[in-house]
Amino acid sequence: MFFFFEYILVAILIAATFLLRSFPSRWIQATEQWLTRLAKRRALAVLTVGVLAVALRVALLPNLPVPKPGFHDDFGYLLAADTFAHGRLANPTHPMWVHFESIHINQKPSYMPMYYAAQGLVMALGQVTTGSPWIGVLLSAALMCAAICWMLQGWLPPGWALLGGLLAVLRLGTFSYWTNCYCGGTVAAIGGALVLGALPRIKRRCRLGYAVLMGIGLALLANTRPYESLFFGIPIAIAGLAWIVEKKHPSWRILIPRVALPLVLILATTIAGMAYFFWRVTGSPFHIPYQVNLDTYIAVPYFPWQPLNLKHVYRHPVLEHFYLHGWQMYFYYEARRHPISVLAMKISDTCRFFLGPLLALPLIMVLLINPWGFLRKSVTGKTGFLVAVVGATFIGAALPIYFIPHYVAPITAAIYALILQAMRYLRLWRWRGKRAGLGVVRAIPAFCVLLFVLRAFAPQLHIPTPMEWRHTWESEHFQNFDRAAALEKLTSLPGEQLVIVRYNQFHDVNNEWVYNLSNIDAQKVVWARDMGDPANAELFQYFKQRQIWLAEPDLAPPRMSPYPVATGQPSSAPAQATY
Repeated sequence: MFFFFEYILVAILIAATFLLRSFPSRWIQATEQWLTRLAKRRALAVLTVGVLAVALRVALLPNLPVPKPGFHDDFGYLLAADTFAHGRLANPTHPMWVHFESIHINQKPSYMPMYYAAQGLVMALGQVTTGSPWIGVLLSAALMCAAICWMLQGWLPPGWALLGGLLAVLRLGTFSYWTNCYCGGTVAAIGGALVLGALPRIKRRCRLGYAVLMGIGLALLANTRPYESLFFGIPIAIAGLAWIVEKKHPSWRILIPRVALPLVLILATTIAGMAYFFWRVTGSPFHIPYQVNLDTYIAVPYFPWQPLNLKHVYRHPVLEHFYLHGWQMYFYYEARRHPISVLAMKISDTCRFFLGPLLALPLIMVLLINPWGFLRKSVTGKTGFLVAVVGATFIGAALPIYFIPHYVAPITAAIYALILQAMRYLRLWRWRGKRAGLGVVRAIPAFCVLLFVLRAFAPQLHIPTPMEWRHTWESEHFQNFDRAAALEKLTSLPGEQLVIVRYNQFHDVNNEWVYNLSNIDAQKVVWARDMGDPANAELFQYFKQRQIWLAEPDLAPPRMSPYPVATGQPSSAPAQATY
């Protein structure tokens, strides 16, 4: 719906550009002057962007509450966060592990998700300090917006850098799925912004702090999106080597202690830490958790030219359906049969999420106004370098079968830099003697604010915000409200609970209920799969002190009722509940 509104605003803006003699700009000029004064105080500008991101998202809580986990990745990262929050890097395999098998979770050689550690560590910080892993997500979103502003200060004048940070707050830090789920791209975006922001600063001033920030950025990238970050780092490595080869670089007496040595130390520490984490999770410092999951469950390879692995044995029909008949298999054959259309879809999804019609407009207009000048700048200077970073990263992302916008999160800051460069150029454009480009550039952030306000009050304005699998800046992410309601109800009951989840033959594999936290035996509510009476009896004997429930998520509405063989239900427990 808001994507449609955005197209309407773009059409209005284009019409106004050619029909109106001038744009109303008095209040915009006053705002620009105030923001320019703020932007000159660079540290304060970065801090303002970060604080604003937190304040706006917190203010939205009445209409946009703390998100409920819904997608498989959400539960996996919540497991990692809970593990880290309890001071562990991995959990031992549970004696009844076969009852708890779930998507993207390894049960052996340890009970952990298949992901890298950074996102889980950020969420663990929120869990330890406030009791809510989402606070870690919120803080990472705020840091992402602040890091984007800081990165832009290294590439653009301070006023444009502040504008970019504010646009990131409006478009990424509030309504996007990166802030409203547990599997977004904020941490990888922070890493990319730190690396790109440190690079020009190191070239101008060889300071130890900039090298440390670049090293931290590289560590974050290695522990979030390592594959895409390899491609992201190629242009950066080439630019760094070219700078060192030039005669203008500082002497080695300055370069080694202030840049090379801290980078080497941070990267060495990162590699050692990752190897130790892998060893604790998989039993080998050279075997990553994703590879364990691939060897155990995943039939579809990472790249379309690789063969299927159909030798896995699945103990539960829902897992077999997910891995052999779900969307993964569909995308595998699509990538093999129609690679061009799949590539077009990846480009479209990237543009939908990061740009949308409004932020794409300056890039399109600059290309139409001066195509040769635009292309020339795209291969030279700062703009050319940023284009190379975006292009190299996207080449890496285009090769695998799967794609979600947070896969290319490392280039977030670079994308915003290119948008702002286009706006700077467009600002100078005149049409029939009037400063049409200035009006367009001023209208874009104003329209972004207007869309933000409309989205913020969507419930009061009765504007629908449906869940979309193809993400935009404002689309709803899938949340499992039924499971969350059932969990809340069971948690309020006296005693400990065991839930047997039974699906029917038409079950949607994306609506998964069987997920647990790190210490299964200590949980108030344990979720397990229905494996038939004989196997279930084994589980009942293990959890013989728990009240036993049967969850049937595929009924309309979903139903939670006492398990038929369970006895001794507390009098406060309802005979049947729907959620």
